[in-house]
Amino acid sequence: MPLRPVAAALLTATALAFGNTAPVSATPTTAPTYASATAPTATADAAGNGLYQQVTGFGANPGNLAMYTYTPAGLPTGAPLVVALHGCLQSATDYYRNSGWTKYADLYGFAVVFPQTNSTNNSLSCFSWFDATKDTRGAGEAESVVEMLAKAKSLFGSDSHRVFVTGLSAGGGMAADLLADYPELFAGGAIDSGLPAHCATTQSAASSCQNSDQGLAPAQWGDRVRSAHPGYAGPWPRVAIWQGSADTVVKPVNATELRDQWTNAQGIGQRPTGTRNLPGGTNQELYAGPDGRPTVALFTVPGMGHGLAVSPGSGADQCGATGSYFLNAICSSYYTAQFWGLDGGTGPTSPGLPAPAGLTATASGQDSITLDWQAVGGAVSYQVFRDGALVGTTAGPSFTDTGLATGTAYSYTVAAVDTTGTVGARSAAVTATTGGAAPQCFTDTNYGQVRAGRATQTGGLTYALGSGQSMGLWTTFVTHTLKQTGPGYFVLSDGQC
Repeated sequence: MPLRPVAAALLTATALAFGNTAPVSATPTTAPTYASATAPTATADAAGNGLYQQVTGFGANPGNLAMYTYTPAGLPTGAPLVVALHGCLQSATDYYRNSGWTKYADLYGFAVVFPQTNSTNNSLSCFSWFDATKDTRGAGEAESVVEMLAKAKSLFGSDSHRVFVTGLSAGGGMAADLLADYPELFAGGAIDSGLPAHCATTQSAASSCQNSDQGLAPAQWGDRVRSAHPGYAGPWPRVAIWQGSADTVVKPVNATELRDQWTNAQGIGQRPTGTRNLPGGTNQELYAGPDGRPTVALFTVPGMGHGLAVSPGSGADQCGATGSYFLNAICSSYYTAQFWGLDGGTGPTSPGLPAPAGLTATASGQDSITLDWQAVGGAVSYQVFRDGALVGTTAGPSFTDTGLATGTAYSYTVAAVDTTGTVGARSAAVTATTGGAAPQCFTDTNYGQVRAGRATQTGGLTYALGSGQSMGLWTTFVTHTLKQTGPGYFVLSDGQC
């Protein structure tokens, strides 16, 4: 069965119905034309706090984009610079008005560049994150954005070491591509409801990225970043990832793939070194390097559909305005700015108590494993994670995990919880194998796996029975290995059996 067409990019008119708020409009808005200039002119923004205007003549423009900028009043030279990319069926002015970035530009002191694409480039005014002729180093829209950066630096005297890029949806996909294409230009990035860097290189492949697990290992995702600028050895930008758990336009698996991609590029593991709860139940996971400084952050907003998380209000951590794909949940711009260190800090450190030491794991039967570790001062409880997922909480430094499959290896980490409920850094992982016979492995085509009852098919796609892992198209041309780890439960194990 052919993949669902994506109507020239990421969003369709039907997809626009998803989210926490109904769309205000089903057609792209057009940014107002201010006095065109090669340098900023004294045109006040709507709030009277700074200047919002179009900048023309910014250099080569192979991507046919427009450049808009916002500069706070009295912006000094040497200030940071943020590039903010709108989503499909949006404009630069929509993002300027609704995203909340201008509030923190005023508060923290930085300039913002708002690139704008158009319906000539794409029928839905989407940035072309999926087109290898437009989103690669030195080409198309990516090159146009880099030309805007050079222009903005010359106009505002921006600090070349503090340039950041963020984007929503298709703009998020383009932001990820830019971080991979030009890692030497960006200190950090944020991908909001977006896609991994260079997930697709053609329009026909875009729908698969948008809707399903691509089945790539972290190293393969990291290779997509490394191959975008061959020979570059770092440092890599710090990356914030925002995803709504109820997003049906860009499925939440994209956030997992982004996490895998950028932790691998950074040379760190895929297990968080710290977690915390934010307003609205948003969960933040931090991934730190050996120096303890987080370089990747994953924010999951429960119940939020497709859009940019905003939180209208006057509080320090409130920003933006609701509208089409600007959803009332939490001010993502505030927490992203903090993660980048735009508030004057160096960015977050792993919160909470230190990681428990001395973790051991021993099989205590055919279906159970017992864990022990050293107690952490100040801990009121401990969380236990099996293969990255929380499986239990205990008051003391031991735990027995039961109901496991026989002859199966499991990986564990533990974290201490303090009196405020903050979950601290996770321990180093240990692995143990339950007793009994080893699980069976089955290699067959997706068609054969379904016929044998080890997988199911829905809408022409195949999913492992029990685990629900995506296996791709239901066809005799795609082959996978499934490992049975329990009655009626199979997991993808290509190259592992």
